[in-house]
Amino acid sequence: MSILPDNTAFADFKKQCLSTDNWSNKYDKNGMEVWVENSANKEKNVPKVHKIKCRMTIKDVSAATMYDVLHDGAYRKKWDPAMMDSFDIARLSDNADVGYYSWFCSNPIKNRDVVSLRSWQVMEDEYIIINFSVKHPKYPPRSDLVRAISIITGYFIKPTGPNSCTFIYLSQADPKGSLPKWIVKQASQVLAPRVMKCVHKAGQNYAEWKQQNSPNQKPWLYPEQNTLPMMDPSELSIQRADSLENVDESSKVATQDSEDSS
Repeated sequence: MSILPDNTAFADFKKQCLSTDNWSNKYDKNGMEVWVENSANKEKNVPKVHKIKCRMTIKDVSAATMYDVLHDGAYRKKWDPAMMDSFDIARLSDNADVGYYSWFCSNPIKNRDVVSLRSWQVMEDEYIIINFSVKHPKYPPRSDLVRAISIITGYFIKPTGPNSCTFIYLSQADPKGSLPKWIVKQASQVLAPRVMKCVHKAGQNYAEWKQQNSPNQKPWLYPEQNTLPMMDPSELSIQRADSLENVDESSKVATQDSEDSS
C-alpha cells in the first residue's frame, strides 16, 4: 500500500477543517478564530497529542496567492520568524515531496525539528496541503533537537472572491518532550494567532517579492519545473511518536543552559 495520501485522505482532512463537532473555540478576534479539540483522555500516560485549528477570514489576498506563499520555500525564509532551517529533500510524485523543517522554541524548551511528507491537491475552488511525519534513512533524529511528530497537519484555502479567501490551518501533532500545560495553552491562544498574522502579511507582500525572485518559477503548479531528485515513496515509512525517545525537558534545562554558555 502506498504511503502517498489518496483522495479519501484529502476529503477527510477537509471535513475536519470544516467541522465544529468536539472543538472548543479558544480565540475569536478580528476575523481570526482558534479552536482546540476536546480531549476525551485525561489519563497521565496517554501521548500528548495536541489538535488545533485556526480559521482566518482574509479580505485582501486571493486564495491562489496564499497557496503560493505556503509552497514557496525561498520566500518562507523572509516571513517565518520561527524557522531555523528548512529544505526540500526529494520529490515523490507530481504532487508530493519530502522535506525537513526545524524551528526555534522559547526558552527553556528545546528547539524542534520534523521530517515530513507533504502532498497537495488543487481543485477548481479549493486548495489543500497536508503533511505528516515520516522516517527518512538519511535524516534520523538529532541529539541537539527534539524530533516532533506531525500526525496530520495542513491547510485548506477556499476563495470567497477574486481577492479574498477563507484560510484554515489544522494541526494534530505530538511535540514530544514533557511540555508544561501553560506552554500548550500559550501555543493555542497566543502563538497560533501570531503565526497566522505572519502568513497573512506574507500573502500581502508576496506579489511584489515574487516579481523580483524567479516570477515564473512555481514547481508546485508546474511539476516540469521541479529539479528535486526523485525518490521512491516506499523508502519512507510513517514516523510513529512511540518509537522516539521522550525527552524530559524539565531536567535538561539546567544542563542545556550550561552547555550554551560554555
